[in-house]
Amino acid sequence: MSTFEFPVRVRYHEVDAQGVVFNAWYLAWFDEAMTEFLESRSLTYRGMLDAGYDVQLVHTEIDWSAGVGWGEDVVVAVATAWIGRTSFALDFQVRALDDTGHRVVTCDCRTVYVVVDVDGSGKRDVPPLISNALGAPEPLRGP
Repeated sequence: MSTFEFPVRVRYHEVDAQGVVFNAWYLAWFDEAMTEFLESRSLTYRGMLDAGYDVQLVHTEIDWSAGVGWGEDVVVAVATAWIGRTSFALDFQVRALDDTGHRVVTCDCRTVYVVVDVDGSGKRDVPPLISNALGAPEPLRGP
């Protein structure tokens, strides 16, 4: 499967005093992109919840190489990094256009999610419903 891309236009309120997107907004973008990624693979978040599953973010690593500013159009690329017994990781990249019109990565992220039961009873094995939607791992960044 190809890498999923979620378009984002940087909004005024997302920019900080340094003129770039404030770091917390990246997590919001990644959360939205994760939901759209799953939906593009025929798993709506509502469908996952109705089946009795949810996911909890348990770890995120983000590395920035450049900032993006107000009004810029970027894409958040999403790909499955790995799938374990009760958890999985998604890779995210924010990709912007440089001065020559080429896409460049401005931010790399790997986020680990744990599958949990919606009844609050704790971790669950990654069910086929979720693993099928995630597809084969195609990491965007190294281990």
